Amino acid sequence: MQTTRFFFSRKNLLLLLLLAATGPAWAQGLLTGRVSTPDGEPLPGATIQLTGTVRGTTAGPDGRYRLPQLPGGTYRVRISYIGFAALEQAVEVRGETTLNATLARSTFTADEVVVSATRAGRQSGMAYSHVSAQTLEKQNLGQDLPVLLNFQPSVVTTSDAGAGVGYTGLRVRGTDATRINVTLNGIPYNDPESQGTFWVNMPDFASSVSDIQLQRGVGTSTNGAGAFGATVNINTNAYRPEAYAETNLSYGSFNTQKQNVLVGTGLLRNRFTLDARLSRIKSDGYIDRAWSDLKSFYVSGAYFGKKSYVRFNAFSGMEKTYQAWGGVPEALLKTNRTFNPYTYENETDNYQQDHYQLLSSHQLSRYVTLNVNGFYVKGRGYYEQFRENDRLSRYGIANVVIGDTTVRRSDLIRRRWLDNDFYGTTFSLDYDAYKKLKTTLGGGYNYYDGRHFGEVIWARFAGNSHIRQRYYENQGLKSDANVFAKAFYAFSGKLTGFGDVQLRRVGYRISGPDNDGIDQRHRADYTFFNPKAGLTYTPSERASAYASVSVGSREPNRNDFTDAPQGTTPLPEYLTDYEAGYRWQSRRFAYSLGGYLMNYRNQLILTGRLNDVGSPIRQNVPQSYRLGLEAEAAGQLTPALTLNLNLTLSRNKIRNYEDALPVYDADFNFLRYETTRFRSTDISFSPGVVAGSQLAWRPVAALELAWLGKYVGRQFMDNTASTARSLDPYLTNDLRARLNLPVRWARELTLTLLANNVLGERYESNGYTYSYKAGDTLTTENFYYPQAGFHWLSSLTLKF
Repeated sequence: MQTTRFFFSRKNLLLLLLLAATGPAWAQGLLTGRVSTPDGEPLPGATIQLTGTVRGTTAGPDGRYRLPQLPGGTYRVRISYIGFAALEQAVEVRGETTLNATLARSTFTADEVVVSATRAGRQSGMAYSHVSAQTLEKQNLGQDLPVLLNFQPSVVTTSDAGAGVGYTGLRVRGTDATRINVTLNGIPYNDPESQGTFWVNMPDFASSVSDIQLQRGVGTSTNGAGAFGATVNINTNAYRPEAYAETNLSYGSFNTQKQNVLVGTGLLRNRFTLDARLSRIKSDGYIDRAWSDLKSFYVSGAYFGKKSYVRFNAFSGMEKTYQAWGGVPEALLKTNRTFNPYTYENETDNYQQDHYQLLSSHQLSRYVTLNVNGFYVKGRGYYEQFRENDRLSRYGIANVVIGDTTVRRSDLIRRRWLDNDFYGTTFSLDYDAYKKLKTTLGGGYNYYDGRHFGEVIWARFAGNSHIRQRYYENQGLKSDANVFAKAFYAFSGKLTGFGDVQLRRVGYRISGPDNDGIDQRHRADYTFFNPKAGLTYTPSERASAYASVSVGSREPNRNDFTDAPQGTTPLPEYLTDYEAGYRWQSRRFAYSLGGYLMNYRNQLILTGRLNDVGSPIRQNVPQSYRLGLEAEAAGQLTPALTLNLNLTLSRNKIRNYEDALPVYDADFNFLRYETTRFRSTDISFSPGVVAGSQLAWRPVAALELAWLGKYVGRQFMDNTASTARSLDPYLTNDLRARLNLPVRWARELTLTLLANNVLGERYESNGYTYSYKAGDTLTTENFYYPQAGFHWLSSLTLKF
């Protein structure tokens, strides 16, 4: 009897499952249509998206599209194409439903056109993520932009002060900021000398961002520094036709606070818009005395003509941060995780950076658009340091004779200054006949003039010196010119290809004594040729596959020249990046699976060697690679519950690596290097596992609750793969709540609470190490940057 009941139970269960599986099929619908211009020209590649779902497709060469197997119901469909006004409307799908779209060219979309030359698209055959302003807004409570990108695939972020404000950074696929190309509206942002990106100079910049594209790998040809791991393409230009006013007020742990005001006129006389933002962010930091005081503004005015568009952006950031660069010694991690070695009250970094951008787009003919842009960046500032018992001769100060005593050392305070000018132009000429072929010819030129000098502003024994005596002064000049050509071609309705070639010319000039008193005379010129090609195959509306190969080239940075031992010259680096992937989507679910092989030649890495004055230097290693698998998945589990997951598994190796250990005698006189050879070893700061998750639940329309998880595997701090010199794996969990309150006197009132690291994970996201021998004793010094345990941020947003 029990067996019979079980049999019928299984039978009924099987029947229910079959009904559940086939039931939706009875009500399956098909949405088809054609996207065209007012003249009837097809718009191949137009994007068709069902808003609120993961479902979408692109139009074929004839402008036609299909979205099959849609459960019957009403959908909101958005159809867009760069340079044309988007169409968005509700459509009821019952059986086969047709929605044709005629898109009119619009000058108001010129903001998208300006940045399109340096962006990847669905047909680019590359790995990339798109981050909208709405996504950023949910996390934007005062922390820096890298922290807001923390949950993107293959991304690892860090904060010197431990709480996401001040000096922060990100790595993508294990590559650091000096290898990540950053552009603002297509204009290069990386510091030309160090090639790094200092986000602290752009406080609250995320509040002016309309969207970000994060390209992983070499990416498309762009302007500025060569991309050796990723490209962060930021667009700040968002056309807003209606007048608005907005304020965001945040407060949280460590006295972290943000206040900003945003205003805009909307469209005036059908031609003009003006937008502005004023911001201030302050934080005491998690690390002792690691406070930040950050101010910024952003102003943008635009003119929209019948066939021309001009926008002028002016924005500036001014930062003052107490230095937390030293890290926490390993011996103090368990007892004093917030330790800061600096105690002088004004051990601060002080810098201001002003940006001016003139962007323009002109429709020369029905199919040809010209974009011409100019920019100027002015940066100046210093960091101040107290030096205890330092040698006077280092600062050009004569020894002080007091009676029978000769004073050769003194306490003093120094400032190291940087005063620079960076200016240039970018351009692109776009041809799009809305048929099989789309081409872009682009490029740019920029010039950098950086002046470095140091001052002694106080000394206990000043000798013959005077206040603000300069003890070194040198100059770095750098020119960068590039041209690129891109083409997309539709071989058929299912197969498209792209080709991309770039020619880049870089010139370096460095002259004058550096802060170690060494006269620097360097001159180098490089010519790089960077080709890229790929294919995208779309067998159905749900699936697509891509493959590409790209070449990237990169010049050494300033320190590679100035820190190199006498008689040696650093070599440029080269990368061949192979990418392949598969994407699939249904109405409620989507996933992508991609693989990459980034094969380096002459990659510059720290090897343990020191220069003539004891500073660590980078040297070229002949062969190294990054091999990885990236997976992403998104699902609408229920109408109220969505889940996003990403996972990166990678192997990052240097072949035939030689590590150098400096050996000193008992009096610390350098004797020699002891070398250890590795046939294969791990690249530093390249975790083998990186994963992220976001689970969002909307129980009612006005409330969203989200759980955010991030896992980062073990990171080695040098290239010896020694666990004793590594960062332990860590898993953090954040909770976020957003409540929209309906009020009559405002367009939107939103309360946000962000609880970070709710389980109190004790972890370090960055660090450094060095080892040496003195006599027969081996010493290894590890320093870490601990991140805060449980901490919170709250915000109030008012929009009018």
